[in-house]
Amino acid sequence: MRPLRIGLAMLLLALPLSIVACAQAAGDDAVVTGTSLRTISEGDAVAELADRQGEVEVIDVRTPAEHAEGALEGATLIDVQSPDFRDRVDELDRDASYFLYCRSGNRSGQAAQVMADMGFTDLTNIGGYEALAASGAATDR
Repeated sequence: MRPLRIGLAMLLLALPLSIVACAQAAGDDAVVTGTSLRTISEGDAVAELADRQGEVEVIDVRTPAEHAEGALEGATLIDVQSPDFRDRVDELDRDASYFLYCRSGNRSGQAAQVMADMGFTDLTNIGGYEALAASGAATDR
């Protein structure tokens, strides 16, 4: 019976230490990455674009052909499917705020994740171009 008590006592002492160690590791990771990565609806995006005009950079991650058919006003084209995507993104300010969009919101979500992994700190997937245009976003068409 005594070995069982000793084992139980050791387990009870070790448990809080392991919880603190895990919490510390998670906290360190959060501090290191410090990334705000979010997805908002196209309607919310239109409102935020208007409110934060000049404060955020808008990136169109579609292909050049898609971009040529119409784009959000002032958007920079950086095709996520292009072999030089990472190189082009690497030239950007990692602490600036970025809104990313594509055709449906899928590629912009993938691009945002790549940028987060590269150390960018403020990224928002604002969805798809057609829905943004239909919601009232300013376009260059």
